[in-house]
Amino acid sequence: MTLNKPSFSPPNWIFAPVWSVLYIMMGISAGWVWAKGFHHKYVKTGLYHFGFQLLLNGLWSIVFFGLKQPLLALLIIITLLIILGLTIKWFNVVSKLAAALLVPYFLWLCFATALNYKIWELN
Repeated sequence: MTLNKPSFSPPNWIFAPVWSVLYIMMGISAGWVWAKGFHHKYVKTGLYHFGFQLLLNGLWSIVFFGLKQPLLALLIIITLLIILGLTIKWFNVVSKLAAALLVPYFLWLCFATALNYKIWELN
């Protein structure tokens, strides 16, 4: 089944380089927080949120691409945005740099949420 895409949908080739850069930034961010010491309450809280958002990220891909369920994927990505916002909040307590490294990911997810919504609406 081919999904109808909105006019603002980027070309397919853009996704691999964007996600590669975002995952590198996410890894550096999480590593920076981890390096502050997992025994600290805020580090643990931030990394738990980070892990949860990472699981939601993977789940979104399975539901959207694998199961081809854009409405359920939309609900997941909205939850992902909320958890990522909390992750940024907790990372900011530990390291402003680590939090800042997640902002491009957050912005990309905002765009992906709008894209997901429009794909659901068009199909």
